Amino acid sequence: MKPDHAMNETGNAGRRPPVRRGRLALVCAAVLAVASASAFGEAGELLYNGIRLPETWPVPDRSPKAYEPMPVPYLQAPPSVIPIDVGRQLFVDDFLIEKTTLTRTFHHAKEFEGNPLLTPTTRYEMARSNEEGPQEGVVYLGHGGVFYDPPEKLFKMWYTAGWRGGLAYATSRDAIHWQRPELNLAGGNLLLRPGLDDAGWDNAVWLDLEAANPGERIKFLTQRSASEHSLQVSADNRKWTGEVETGPAGDYCSFFYNPFRKVWVHSIKREGPNGRTRYYAESPKFLEKNVYKRSVFWVGADRLDAPDPAIGDKAQLYSLNGVAYESLILGMFYIHLGPNNRIAGQGRYPKLTELKLGFSRDGFHWDRPDRDAFIPASRQAGTWNRGYLHSTTGICLVVGDWLYFPYTGYSGESPRGWEGMYSGASVGLAVLRRDGFASMDAGPEGGVLTTRPVIFSGRQLFVNVDCPEGVLRVEVLDAEGNPIEGLTEAQSLPVSADRTLRAINWRTGEDLSALAGRPVRFRFHLTNGRLYAFWVSPDTSGASHGYMAAGGPGFDGTVDTRGAAAYRDAAGLLPPSLRRP
Repeated sequence: MKPDHAMNETGNAGRRPPVRRGRLALVCAAVLAVASASAFGEAGELLYNGIRLPETWPVPDRSPKAYEPMPVPYLQAPPSVIPIDVGRQLFVDDFLIEKTTLTRTFHHAKEFEGNPLLTPTTRYEMARSNEEGPQEGVVYLGHGGVFYDPPEKLFKMWYTAGWRGGLAYATSRDAIHWQRPELNLAGGNLLLRPGLDDAGWDNAVWLDLEAANPGERIKFLTQRSASEHSLQVSADNRKWTGEVETGPAGDYCSFFYNPFRKVWVHSIKREGPNGRTRYYAESPKFLEKNVYKRSVFWVGADRLDAPDPAIGDKAQLYSLNGVAYESLILGMFYIHLGPNNRIAGQGRYPKLTELKLGFSRDGFHWDRPDRDAFIPASRQAGTWNRGYLHSTTGICLVVGDWLYFPYTGYSGESPRGWEGMYSGASVGLAVLRRDGFASMDAGPEGGVLTTRPVIFSGRQLFVNVDCPEGVLRVEVLDAEGNPIEGLTEAQSLPVSADRTLRAINWRTGEDLSALAGRPVRFRFHLTNGRLYAFWVSPDTSGASHGYMAAGGPGFDGTVDTRGAAAYRDAAGLLPPSLRRP
């Protein structure tokens, strides 16, 4: 797969989508307001995608006793017209689909062949701890944080050095080869020493590229005691301020920023009738005292999370991270499958957590259609990722055609041979095609997908498609479902390619600018291929103006304003196994 580098390369260096203003914006807003009101009634906040929230938010009516899958209201009653100006539109659910004869397939990340990428080597990482039995040889994200910093053109990793050790820091030019800089702070590459006066038991970090105050660019959450956490901020990793208490919770709490609503979301661990679960709290400011005290029950594992057949324990939700990716919130669910700490500790092997995905279009309700592990544990003695997998804040990086997922795996054995439940942790990488969570597929007989009515202010249609042995054609339908002359299937230039960024054109040379502000449907005709996403860009660069998770090379910030140009910037950083001709 490769981007369409032959297209016009006019990127936009701004930080926000260049949406048309004036009359067109008013028309779009009016259409959206009418559509949303008819679907949901006049209630709470209206989101970027046409979803209207209930007046009471977050929703407080779920019980921790529930072991059924979480209901998703916007899938039960989607907006009658869906705005698509923000981001690539992914087919992870039926939100965008009115009808189809294509088949949805979910895809899983693949382990990078060079794993693990960061292994315990320093004296801090090799220090033996007696917490819950002797452990040693630990480099773990827990949540940590892995982000791309555009001004410095560096990937940055915050992690814990040693079991419940200090907060450490590493950098990389390509997210594959990592260096531990000498910081002259707490020793080696440590930012904060281990111990509750500095780094606590568990740490989460967020690189906030949109911070209005440069002194708050780095956000930090650490656990201060068995039940207390605190929030801090820093400009440069060196001086930390804040020390704002969050309120009581269990370990492995985390947080993320929801840019669609401009709120900080706290993922709070609490025990319940079904074991470990997550509670939700939000705030427009990060340093809010006692934010956990006004949380509501959010989500846990449910009956569709099957037990491991060799263990048999009921699944629990060990942790949950989130990040804005393109037009939705991507969730990484740490599903705990056992055994309990006593059994794993006595056996001196890691307990089993695996990483599964969820998707949200309102930032609270999670659709989890695929319950197989997105990143599985090997379950094999002697492997670096035998069990106890952890993701990271930011979840994934965007590097050209690929999404990179940094994660921690535990082997249960340190480099010096010491065995323990929390021994032998390293950081590796899993990779996935960009937008590649789900595809709508067709065989030789072909198939059709028609979207619900959508509205946009752009002019050039793009797709992420894999059909080198097949054909994709696209037609545009008016509000009544009739093909629009100049943009019919017969006039569509056929696409036979494997590209994560590919323009769609018609023989007439027409673009979509005349349809801006008008509800239309797209109808995709596909044979022998997979369709992953579509979007309408304001220019021929293919910039989606969606959110780029933890960032990546070629992007100026958290939003894709550069399209094909970002692919070129990332191309030289890809390892040979991921390069495309």
